[in-house]
Amino acid sequence: MPQEIASFVVLLNVLGIAGIVVWHLQGRSRPYARLIVQIGFFTAMTIVLLLGGIVPFRFDPPHLESMSALFVSAKIFWWVHLSWAVIGFLRIYIVLDGRPREARLIQDLLIAVVYLGVALSVMAFVFGVPIGTLLATSGVIAVILGLALQNTLGDVFSGIALTLGRPYVIGDWILLSDGTEGRIVASNWRSTHLLTAAHNIVVLPNSVLAKLGLTNISRPDENHQITLSIRIVPTRMPHVIRGVMQTVLDSCNSIIKDPPPAVSLVGIDASAVDVELYFQVTSPLKRGVARSEVIDLVYRHCKSSGLQLAMPLSKVITATEVMAQNASASSTGPVQSLIEAIPVFSVLTEEEVTALAASATRRIFSPGDEIAKEGDSLASLMIIRAGIVSMRRDGEEAARLAPGDFFGEGGFLAGIGESHALQAVTRVTVYEIGKEAFAPLLGGRPELAEDLAANLAYREALSGNMGNHAMQHDRRRSYLLQAIRSVFRNHAHG
Repeated sequence: MPQEIASFVVLLNVLGIAGIVVWHLQGRSRPYARLIVQIGFFTAMTIVLLLGGIVPFRFDPPHLESMSALFVSAKIFWWVHLSWAVIGFLRIYIVLDGRPREARLIQDLLIAVVYLGVALSVMAFVFGVPIGTLLATSGVIAVILGLALQNTLGDVFSGIALTLGRPYVIGDWILLSDGTEGRIVASNWRSTHLLTAAHNIVVLPNSVLAKLGLTNISRPDENHQITLSIRIVPTRMPHVIRGVMQTVLDSCNSIIKDPPPAVSLVGIDASAVDVELYFQVTSPLKRGVARSEVIDLVYRHCKSSGLQLAMPLSKVITATEVMAQNASASSTGPVQSLIEAIPVFSVLTEEEVTALAASATRRIFSPGDEIAKEGDSLASLMIIRAGIVSMRRDGEEAARLAPGDFFGEGGFLAGIGESHALQAVTRVTVYEIGKEAFAPLLGGRPELAEDLAANLAYREALSGNMGNHAMQHDRRRSYLLQAIRSVFRNHAHG
């Protein structure tokens, strides 16, 4: 090595070591500062190389053995700083490109390519290793490793395809063609992790996931449609049945109203009208709750409208059985059947239910009629026979009541006003039972007070502006229970 370039070699080594030290001192929390350091030191080292006439892309054996180690290390430092500068620019490009999901994978791939290229360049231009022979030998080794790691490589390349294709992102809820579904919680080179509704983690190899049909439920949003098939005995005209089923969906609190739920008549024969209900929920996790509420409302609205659920096609039923079922259903009046279907009144005897039904009076409210104002203390218990009642607070609808629901018990039992204004959405039929008919039943049944207090507290907790629902529900139930029990004590002493 000529003596005149020895100083440049020493300066290159100093700059290389200083660049590494300063780069590490910046820390991972300052990526832009690190990039500036990388570019600055690489530029300075390149200028020194040019001034010293050192060519990094050519193998030059040193002339002085005493300087050989410094010459080799100088070239290595330059190649290392070149790789870091290129990687820094790549990271900035990936961030500015605005595709965070692909960023990690692309970054890893490009960094691997850069380091591999730098390693081969150092071997060829610094140590004079014949790269052609090395590549030929490594090709054979690569074939052997490829056969041994066939499944692993399949997962890796499938992961690359899934990442670049972007069928999902972390946090999406997906449904696979084999029935597996869940939310994406992690994705790496080899596998994708799903958190299922059962709160289990399913690990799917990327090669398996790439072969399955995939439905992304989270796109364009997580609104999820549910279809429920119902069979109704054709005792009424089909358009009447369709109207009742639409009322079912309109009275449901667990489904979304935009887009509006729909009802379709899909078939008819001598035994049934086939109806399908279409409705959406805000998340796949709410499917079970919404389906259960709709099924409950189908039963209640069918009972209130005089409709009957049809037998399944596999069930053969004779005319005698149909007559027996109809006779059994009509053996009690509509009021008594309604009272018997309400769990709160299950503690009453058959004679007490009959007497309670005989005292009930029928009232009808037109759509839009105000049944009670917020804070009103009603003097009678009102059981909804048919229709939908809207519970409103501060002008906003909080929930809806359907056939089988009741209200007003707080007023005539404990003098408690309604927590919501009540308004008829459709034509509403209610059966009204006065305090004088209900009072004789209160004496020896404290469990009735528990159920009435729970019903009152639940109705109030339906409001969406109550904050901590569980705490409010328990506090309200305790207060109502004490108030109702005081009425029981006063009644017993009187």
